[in-house]
Order: sequence, then structure tokens, then C-alpha cells
Amino acid sequence: MNIPLLGSDEQAHLAEVEQHLAAEILAGGGAVRFDRFMELALYAPGLGYYVAGSRKFGAAGDFVTAPEISPYFSRCLARQCAQVLDQVNGGNILEVGAGTGIMAADLLAELETEHRLPDHYCILELSPELQQRQRQTLMQKVPHLAERVRWLSSLPDPGFTGVVLGNELLDAMPVTRFRISDEGVQEQFVVLEEDRFQPQWRVTTNRLLLEAVEQIQQQTGPLANGYQSEVNLRLDPWLQELGRRVEQAAVILIDYGYSRREYYHPDRACGTLICHFRHQAHDDPFHLAGLQDITANVDFTAVAEAGVAAGFTLSGYTTQANFLLGCGLDKLLARSNPGPGEDYISAVQGVKTLTLPSEMGERFKVIALTRGIEEGLMGFDLRDLRTRL
Repeated sequence: MNIPLLGSDEQAHLAEVEQHLAAEILAGGGAVRFDRFMELALYAPGLGYYVAGSRKFGAAGDFVTAPEISPYFSRCLARQCAQVLDQVNGGNILEVGAGTGIMAADLLAELETEHRLPDHYCILELSPELQQRQRQTLMQKVPHLAERVRWLSSLPDPGFTGVVLGNELLDAMPVTRFRISDEGVQEQFVVLEEDRFQPQWRVTTNRLLLEAVEQIQQQTGPLANGYQSEVNLRLDPWLQELGRRVEQAAVILIDYGYSRREYYHPDRACGTLICHFRHQAHDDPFHLAGLQDITANVDFTAVAEAGVAAGFTLSGYTTQANFLLGCGLDKLLARSNPGPGEDYISAVQGVKTLTLPSEMGERFKVIALTRGIEEGLMGFDLRDLRTRL
């Protein structure tokens, strides 16, 4: 990876984050579990990648998300939301982690044209800097609808009715890294050696990790010695807590990932962890702490299992392309004004990026967990892949 030169502010921020992480390692007796390292690198108050004030999204940031690639992503998602809001006779929309706010703005605009606006559009966002950007985006694009938006610092009170949305949310949850060895299941810790963060493998006594690895091998068969991957042990608690807050709703989660059998395939023996910095991808999470994104692919079988355990119904699982087409993407695009200008060409190119198998169409998946929703969800009408989980 060819790291661009860091500015003076970036260098100062990196030093501050590294000092904070080093103090955490010292307080932990010389080592911390990897998931704790990842949590601090991404979410340490005022320092972590997602909460500190730096540009992350778009061409000038580190990566681009689907709502920024094309408004048709949010317009299709709005049609799915409208169907759910009809079933629950109103209600709210909750978006967990709203990025720049562009999905919220485009979704609200489409719902207005469909005459299906929610009572409130709630955004759960912990970053003050991103909250400010979201407010600016909403005021620029849909100022007359901005009063419907509410910002939350935690999940809503029990009794929530409506739709919960998470686009590229689960991939940013801290994960636990494991490795198969002759000694048993090992867990990755992080230590500080010669002023550098380094991985260290230890035979684990982590009961949750041992149970997760056993469950994986029950489905995939024994994993080979040296096989390394990750599990999200924070997924179950999060969905359990969400389940306590939801009364009648559809939870729609969109992310890149696989079913369990695909995730822990023998060919994927080094795991799926990946980092992004200025649109360059690499696999070193110990470099540029606080300045780079750290993510892992999503085990959608685990999402389905955790959702059902939390009292939800698994109501759909499919590729992003199938979901968008099921929500009427082709009809929305056909209704747009082709015109002679570049706007239509740009729109078509954006749609291709969202749907082509070689782009985001098959790599990204959509899963729906529902409670109190009887009607099938339109996004999964074209092709439902629940049997693959």
C-alpha cells in the first residue's frame, strides 16, 4: 500500500490515538483483545475513526457508499419503507449510522412523492461531526422536511413502530479474531512492541468464542490448522437490545458478506478483515489507527440466527440487485427523463454500479427481520435466498 503523506493535523491525531491505545494496552496488563482494539480505533470518544472530525465518505474520503453512488438506492429503499409504513398505519423510520445524511434526504424526498412520510425520521448517530454534516445535507436537499428528523444517542424507547435501517452498519461492528491451532482455538490480542502495535495469538478461554467456532464447524466441517477468521460476538447483544425496543417493525440491514458456509470456506483462510484509507484497501488494522476504516464481512447466517433468537421473524434475504429490482428500480429508471444531457448517463452508470454482479449487485446482501408484519416485503419478491443461510 502506498500511503499518501499525512498532513500535520492527521499526524497529530494519529499520535493521540496511538497514545490512547497504548494506555489501554498498559492498563490491560500488556495486551487487549482485538475487538477492544478495533472498538477504540473506530469509536473512542473524540478520537475514533467514526467519531472524530475527518472526511470519510465520498470521493474526497476513504470509501463511497451506495446512497452516494446513486439516489435510486434510497428511492428503492423508500418504496420498501412505504409498504411497511402502510402495514403499521404510520410509524417512524430509524436509521442507525446515517453517514453524510444523503440516504435520509433522498429517502424522505421519495416518501413525500409517495405520500407515505413517517411521523419522524430518527437518526442514531454518535459522531457530532457527522450529525452536523447530516443536518447540512438535509437542509440543502429537503429543508421543508428537516423538522421531521430527530437525532438519538441510543436506541429508541420500547414500543418503536415502523422501519429500522442499517446500511453498511454491521461490517463496522468490532469483531473477535480467531485461529485454529494444534493447541486449540486461539484468540488474537494486540500488544505493543518497539512502539508498534502487533498481533499476539493466545489459546482462548473465551466461552462465547469457543461456542461460536464450534457452531461454525458444525456447519462447515473441521477448519484446518492455521485457519484464521473472525466472528462478531456483539451482534447477538445488539439485536437482543433492539428486540426489546421494537413493537411492530421491519429491520432492513444491507451490507457486504456471505452465508456462513461461504464465509468460512476453506479458500477464505485468512478471514475477511479489510481496512480503507483514501480509497486504498489493505489488511493491516494496526496501521493508521483512528485515521482508517476497519471492517469485516458479515456472516448473514449469524444475523438470521441472532434475529430469530431476539424474537424477530426472518422475512427475507437476497442480493442487493434483486432487492432493488424487487422494489421497482427498473420502473423508477424508466420513468426518469432520459433527455440528451449527462444526468441520464450518470444515472444509468450509478444503477449499473449498484446492480452488476461485478460491482455491488451480488457482493452486497439485504436481510429483513420483522415483528408484527404479516405481508411479504416487496424487496424479496424477485428472488428470496433464505434457504442458503
